[in-house]
Amino acid sequence: MDKALYIAMSGAKQNMLSQRGHANNLANANTTGFKSDFMQARSMPVFGEHYPSRAYAMTERPATDFEMGSLMQTGRDLDVAVAGNGWIAVQAPDGGEAYTREGELLLDVNGVLRTGSGLPVLGNGGPIAVPPAAKLNIGVDGTISIVPLGGNPDEIQEVDRIRLVNPPAEDLEKGVDGLIHLKPDVPGPALPDGLVRLESGYLESSNVNAVEEMTEILSLSRQFELQVKVMRAADDNSEAAARLLQIS
Repeated sequence: MDKALYIAMSGAKQNMLSQRGHANNLANANTTGFKSDFMQARSMPVFGEHYPSRAYAMTERPATDFEMGSLMQTGRDLDVAVAGNGWIAVQAPDGGEAYTREGELLLDVNGVLRTGSGLPVLGNGGPIAVPPAAKLNIGVDGTISIVPLGGNPDEIQEVDRIRLVNPPAEDLEKGVDGLIHLKPDVPGPALPDGLVRLESGYLESSNVNAVEEMTEILSLSRQFELQVKVMRAADDNSEAAARLLQIS
């Protein structure tokens, strides 16, 4: 059988994987604080005892686009957006520390401050718990202040401070859980950064360019069709060769 069949099959498979990445970006175009993934493809030589005349395709996700999205004003006290560089520290589902820019915060029935996806927000000593309050305010440095129930408006109490970090971008990677983590070879957790600022009453939109992602998906779809045609041509050539051998 012609080896071109396997090469075309490799290309078609990688086209599908790349489409999956761009489709995930497009699906999160309206997700608060989402960071899109870059996708790229490259040729990989076939290793072994043969002439280097063929190459297979490989799709990979080289990095995540950490460019800031636009800010949307909501006026809600528990909505915050990181102004500029920086991240909000949260407790990942596995119990470790992770980072996000999802600032759509809420309080659960136990008073624990969580992100919109349910992850506990970390403070100075772990997950932040807020006592019952008549009013809550989040300062630009992440400080959480409340007016206790039944208290006077000027009786402001400081509860905790959201842990804000800003490690170098080259030390970060996106995990399969969609959160940002420190790379395995980087010691952690990241240290708090007093220069990171929050904008209260705002949310950061996704940085996905929907038009660009849709264009890439259409282009990959055309490439997939081309790979299928090559596979069919290779199969036809194999059948033609088999018929010639039968005649001879």
